[in-house]
Amino acid sequence: MSATLVKTVGNTAGRQAVNVLIVDDEESQRAPLAAMVSAWGFHVETAGDGQEALDKLSTFGPHVIVTDLMMPRMDGFELMKRLGSDGNMPPAIVLTAFGNIETAIETIHDLGAFWFLEKPIQPAALRALLERATTQSQLAEETERLQRQLSYQGVLVDMVGTSPQMQQVFSVIRQVAPSKAPVLVAGESGTGKELVARAIHQLSNRRAGPFVAINCAAMPETLMESELFGHEKGAFTGALERRAGCFELAQHGTLLLDELVEMPSGTQAKLLRVLEDSRVRRLGGKSEISVDVRVIAATNRNVDEALKKGDLRDDLYYRLNVFQIALPQLRQRLSDLPVLCDALITHLNRKHSCNITQVTPEVMEAFHKYSWPGNVRELRNVLERAVIMAGEGAIQMAHLPYDFGVPAGSRPPAQIFEPESVRLPVGTTVGEAEKALIQLTLQHTKNNKTRAAEILGISLKTLFNKLKEYGSSDTADASA
Repeated sequence: MSATLVKTVGNTAGRQAVNVLIVDDEESQRAPLAAMVSAWGFHVETAGDGQEALDKLSTFGPHVIVTDLMMPRMDGFELMKRLGSDGNMPPAIVLTAFGNIETAIETIHDLGAFWFLEKPIQPAALRALLERATTQSQLAEETERLQRQLSYQGVLVDMVGTSPQMQQVFSVIRQVAPSKAPVLVAGESGTGKELVARAIHQLSNRRAGPFVAINCAAMPETLMESELFGHEKGAFTGALERRAGCFELAQHGTLLLDELVEMPSGTQAKLLRVLEDSRVRRLGGKSEISVDVRVIAATNRNVDEALKKGDLRDDLYYRLNVFQIALPQLRQRLSDLPVLCDALITHLNRKHSCNITQVTPEVMEAFHKYSWPGNVRELRNVLERAVIMAGEGAIQMAHLPYDFGVPAGSRPPAQIFEPESVRLPVGTTVGEAEKALIQLTLQHTKNNKTRAAEILGISLKTLFNKLKEYGSSDTADASA
């Protein structure tokens, strides 16, 4: 062993033991490699093929796997496929005597290996890769640990909630995330179904892969199959080139099928086949493509009613409903309002360059008395308007919409501001009314034109053009 290698062993002595599993069918290759890696300070176990490696996983949890590709009984390809399908794939360094660019690309990208090394092995290169793979493995473990810790404090990825209802949701997410099982997320509009899907993805072994979301309700039936499965050039009128579908785009990642119940029954049947076979055929295609995608479905409809009406196929429901996460309405977890407001205001301050510190007790009391039919999405919209209106300090009742808390059927005629308002006599022209509104808005924002434009719903350039029409001297370049 070289002096350089011996010298660097001391760098690993103080760290937590890192387990490395070496898989190679040739004893003459396996034993010296294990001795060398062990001398570097790693805890090493060996296996003669992929099957033996799987058997050892029950008693030895490797942080990194170093494996040959060509082996009897179970080769390196099959080993990594099995580990990936079980959701237990640590970083893997692949060794082969038959290395080429095609094999490297297939191994790294298709099978999820960490890196590729050609035999005979260069010790320095292997040492460097082991250190990097160890760092990746430890970062993943630390991320998962921090997420677990934060979830008990009311935060899970981008989700917030300390109520018992949300803690139960967080618990299910933590349990289901490491698996490959499909998940069905049910809840009213605005409760955060996509946030649940993203949290599952971020806490899974697929976090490095893509997250693709498709809204089944917002897509014409004629385009849905093309979006899901892709199409070949000339498959139908307007198909001018080959296009990959959502399943291909989400390869090795997660696909969210939002508003699944709105998907046509015929497309549901084709989706079921893809889920069962893990293979997809583009429209107009002659061959099938293997896909490795974790599917999460979401709906704001009552699932039992959708099944009775035939809007959701029974067989697809049973295939997707391995885990079901039911999100509570905001009115059922009003105790979460303070932490939700804090989190949303922090985000909105950054978005709009404001400095809101809190909501007043009166506003919080009004929030607790409201039924929130639009759930967290409605809360965000109300706070966004209030943040823009207030600009800094605390959000007051005057910063809320004029009709906040009033049932839709009994709302009074709209006013521009409350308690401020525009009073215009009959006969006022549209141009004069527009000028009065712009001037009042500028007064309200203390001449902050960016915020005034946001309140008025116009671009900053349009606002400056209007001021120029009115003969205002304060018409600096809108791009400033």
